[in-house]
Amino acid sequence: MDGAVRHRLVKAAGWALALLPAALLLGDAALHRLGANPIEAVLNRLGFWTFTFLVLSLVPTPLQRWTGLGWPLRLRRLLGVTAFTYAALHFSWYLGVDQFFDLQAVGADVVKRPFITVGFAALLTLLPLAVTSTDGWVRRLGFRRWKALHRLAYAAALLAVVHFLWRVKADRLKPAVFAFLVATLLLLRLRPARRGQ
Repeated sequence: MDGAVRHRLVKAAGWALALLPAALLLGDAALHRLGANPIEAVLNRLGFWTFTFLVLSLVPTPLQRWTGLGWPLRLRRLLGVTAFTYAALHFSWYLGVDQFFDLQAVGADVVKRPFITVGFAALLTLLPLAVTSTDGWVRRLGFRRWKALHRLAYAAALLAVVHFLWRVKADRLKPAVFAFLVATLLLLRLRPARRGQ
């Protein structure tokens, strides 16, 4: 298969993956399948997909270093921007639908409720990464500075782990799985790959 065609197919698959959760959410909303508390259901789903895409965006680099697979790197930027998009939707839903744009109440939540404080910090950490995700910003910053800045994705992921752990009240299986995945990816990222890999 021609390289350009393969590249387009990989990008198309990435876009389909990015849009699928939103499509499923809209479908469930249209069919009234969001349960007794649809506001909380939407908030939780958007948060889950934020974290999922953030973790997926961390996979390509260690995968390339340890296996030599290069094509997942083509999806890294798309996955990262998708993670920020779902994070922004997650916060916007909380701000506009859950809190009715009551900025005083939102400010009080950010200050007084630790899981919201940490979640807001994760969103702010992702913001400069989304803004500087273009080729133009790579040229402006220089690749080394741009790469150093985008390592903040790991900080955002760690903040997201804490946010998720502090958010859930009973079933901690999902946040524990995410914590394990982030820790594993960070370890693989920090450890030098073996020779020949």
